[in-house]
Amino acid sequence: MLHKIAFSQIKGNSPQMASRILDLIGSEQEFFTLSEATLSARLGLKGRILSDDYRRDILRKAQEEIPFVENNHIRPIYFTDEAYPHRLLECDDAPTMLFTLGNADLNATHVISIVGTRNATAYGINFINHLVDDLASRIDSLLIVSGLAMGCDIAAHRRALHNSIPTAAVVAHGLDTIYPAEHRNYAADIVRSNGAIVTDYIHGTRPHRGNFLARNRIVAGLADAAIVAESAADRGGPLHTARLAMLYNRDVFALPGRTSDHFSGGCNKLIKNNIAHLVESADDIIRAMNWKAHPAEGLQQQLFPELSPTQQAVIDHLRQHGESTTNALAAATGIAIGQLMALLVELEFQGLLLPLPGARYRLA
Repeated sequence: MLHKIAFSQIKGNSPQMASRILDLIGSEQEFFTLSEATLSARLGLKGRILSDDYRRDILRKAQEEIPFVENNHIRPIYFTDEAYPHRLLECDDAPTMLFTLGNADLNATHVISIVGTRNATAYGINFINHLVDDLASRIDSLLIVSGLAMGCDIAAHRRALHNSIPTAAVVAHGLDTIYPAEHRNYAADIVRSNGAIVTDYIHGTRPHRGNFLARNRIVAGLADAAIVAESAADRGGPLHTARLAMLYNRDVFALPGRTSDHFSGGCNKLIKNNIAHLVESADDIIRAMNWKAHPAEGLQQQLFPELSPTQQAVIDHLRQHGESTTNALAAATGIAIGQLMALLVELEFQGLLLPLPGARYRLA
């Protein structure tokens, strides 16, 4: 495992590149034991990745990764392992190794990625909730993939948890941290609920913009289809993921919206440019993907769930003030902070609240 981890950390490596190198030198261990001159002769190339210093450095990092992986029950999945996602192997720029925390089957029969803006609106959140509810009740062996970010991503994970279906969160850093920190509890719930936290970065790797763009290839490549719930028209991760999914020959779906709505602009653009199918419900995805589904008869959404007096007090306060911190909610409603936190989680799962940075909440 040591040499496989080290070999996977070669900059720009992919299953295709790794296979070509191994065909010429025999094994991962040989890559680190042969001299630079011998490697260069066998591979017919020169470059920094063959230098003694470079190879020693990534081997040292792999040696440091081994105890971290073992002590934290992390599963490294190499591209030749049976557990490696077969859909991801179809992508030219797939990672050579994934590090996963949790038991999710990344080769589930049906896999969809749900992405969208971090500034999700009630329109986008309600769509995600209804979509995941419907798919969960009608599709067997379903896995929901997203990126654990604020907004649409965490809404998809939350709704999967609510429906007791596995969800995989693809993160842009090592597994010694969770970003954003506000989602640590959700990450723990995902792992406990037969889901997984997935990355191709070793521990100690911190999140930065380039990593987020790179992780989008995993979000797109793991799935049969990518659904964009909301996105601005000019730029952003959701549009990047949609374009990658198209390049990987995945089906792309987008939720349309009013032309005046900023966070529907990207979805409308994807549909207009024939990158994405228009999606309004789970039926659109089931038909387009030709998935065998259970009938929808008897499925009824609870649009106006019955609330307890304490839940109603929270809703009334937010309806009056727009948004509020947990401390302000506790002071205004007289609910003990421990009980309030539990109430907020329940209301999130019902799709009635949206969490905001800084321990703030607003109505969905």
